[in-house]
Amino acid sequence: MTARSFTPFIGVIGFLAAWYLAVATHLIDPVLLPTPVVIGKTIWNGMVGGGISADVWKTVRRVVLSVSLAAGIGIPLGVILGASERLYRSLEFIIDFFRSTPASAVFPLFLVIFGVDDRTKVYIGAFGAILAIVFNTAYGVMNARKTRVQAARIMGASRLHILLVVLLESLPQTFIGLRTGVSISLVSVIVAEMFLGSTDGIGQRVFEAETMFDMPKMYAAIFCAGLLGYVLNLALSLAERRFVHWAGR
Repeated sequence: MTARSFTPFIGVIGFLAAWYLAVATHLIDPVLLPTPVVIGKTIWNGMVGGGISADVWKTVRRVVLSVSLAAGIGIPLGVILGASERLYRSLEFIIDFFRSTPASAVFPLFLVIFGVDDRTKVYIGAFGAILAIVFNTAYGVMNARKTRVQAARIMGASRLHILLVVLLESLPQTFIGLRTGVSISLVSVIVAEMFLGSTDGIGQRVFEAETMFDMPKMYAAIFCAGLLGYVLNLALSLAERRFVHWAGR
């Protein structure tokens, strides 16, 4: 392996070293911020013992369902809006208004409509993700390369084939929407787990540990949430490279 292969780890090592030194020198109270070793052991014990691993799995399930629901609605809707610029412009204010509304602000509305159960968290996560997916898909369709679309028309392609060309051209922007949607959905689901009477999930684990002043477990859950977000984003990035390898060519 070359030295360049270790470049991504430099920031991680530096962050852990600064963290350890801050605690070791009592710049930060070890009670409030345990060392990376303590947090690492807590994460390991939680994963092996099943406590944290079960919560991570519950959160993953909710996020995957949320993004799947958001993509199933948002991508077709984005294609329809992107295919008609006049229709998009007429609804642009509504899209931007709800896209700018934090998902946590609509918690009471979702509670009134759906009650306090698992599907409420899924719907809240989907609400947070769907508008990002709609916006990016519509933008991708509207800005599809005109040369390729025009070439398809000149070659006598049917309307269905032309639509396929437009969809393929919009995929890079659609994936941006999906990656943004995953991040928003993860945040929304975790916050919902913290405050909507959940009995499981990473959010509930953070809230419970904070209430009991169990700092190692709280930080362990927080780091699991960050790692989960990174893994989900990485999975979509790999999928994008696999299926949209021609982007920018």
